[in-house]
Amino acid sequence: MAAFVPVAVTPSLTRTAPASVSASRSYGSWTPRPVVAARVAPAAAVPTMTFEAGVFERTNPYAEELKKTANYIARNGRGIMASDESNSTTGKRLAMVDLENTETNRRRWRELLYTAPDLGKYISGCIMFEETLFQSTADGKPFVDVLKEQGIVAGIKVDTGLTALPRTKNETATTGLDGLPDRCARYYKQGARFAKWRAVMRIDKADGAPSDAAILENTHALARYAQISQAAGLVPIVEPEILMDGDHDIETTAYYTERVLSFTFRALNEYDVCLDAALLKPNMVNPGNDCPTKVSAEEVAKYTIQTMMRGVPGAMPGIHFLSGGMSDAEATANLQLLNTLEEGKRASFAWNFSYGRALQIAVLKLWGGDDAKKDEAQALLTKLAQANSMAQQGKFSGEHPSPGGSARNWQPLRLV
Repeated sequence: MAAFVPVAVTPSLTRTAPASVSASRSYGSWTPRPVVAARVAPAAAVPTMTFEAGVFERTNPYAEELKKTANYIARNGRGIMASDESNSTTGKRLAMVDLENTETNRRRWRELLYTAPDLGKYISGCIMFEETLFQSTADGKPFVDVLKEQGIVAGIKVDTGLTALPRTKNETATTGLDGLPDRCARYYKQGARFAKWRAVMRIDKADGAPSDAAILENTHALARYAQISQAAGLVPIVEPEILMDGDHDIETTAYYTERVLSFTFRALNEYDVCLDAALLKPNMVNPGNDCPTKVSAEEVAKYTIQTMMRGVPGAMPGIHFLSGGMSDAEATANLQLLNTLEEGKRASFAWNFSYGRALQIAVLKLWGGDDAKKDEAQALLTKLAQANSMAQQGKFSGEHPSPGGSARNWQPLRLV
């Protein structure tokens, strides 16, 4: 008897039943009908994915540039300065030192940051807001060129803020996909070489947050943004943030951070995003601000390493942690431990930083809008950048340079 050979049949493409032999009676005898082969639909073409060898390199004209930029930003001893606050958020910061929220004051503040001497020794990338990307110093030098002279790559925040997600309990989605290809092309022309998109999720067991709807919506948008950015020559920084608001413990943060990372990278793969031409900006794994159980810096580092090692593919050049919710000193101490604990040394990606408040708040308070204090404020910024650069190498020691280093930098969530 001939061996049986199974035939793969796609149910959605054929309705033919399996071949069979049936009997029909004729004058008291039966004659077998011939066997009819099942009609099998031709196999559908398999979509080409970027993780197949060479496809990204052949189809994206910016492929090599994107990879070089990502690795340049993630290199040892350097990190990212996030100065991409919206005009509204910048206004709230300026109000802390009694400065009016005007275009001139916003430009003065950013000029102080970008012209700080020796900043490029410790910072490799700077995220900017759209207004700032097109601004210049008081004497007419474009900010992009100021940064470039220090070896700092200019980046751009491309999302347009948060909006309420319908039929959820106080969860949010990020806006900004409309018109994004054209905007990315314009940003690249202006000199930006990487982009950032922030997705925000919160933990609240009573509300069922983060819900599957919020996770799916936010990770889909992150993947679509990353796809568009790479097509325009911008390295995408993917930022799925789990907020520290709440009373949840560190194990709960670890669980939901890992879950969100799983959804994020599945979406990135489905949208053919090349991971070695992208960067990740997640939260560190901390308990909620109101959690009654306090944890050590070592516990934060160990949970963070465990979560990232489980959820982040090794193709990513760097993980650049955000500092939101942590104090200046906490952000530096936790980064130091990520780079010194044995558990973290197995990682192929860099444990790095993309700090905003941890680099800016103390500097802003020292400056206070007084140009007579500009040099002193810039010196403090460089010291803060240096402290985190040393922590990224596992070499930080001594007293933290931030005058109010133990105070947590928290701000409420704001919708569009």
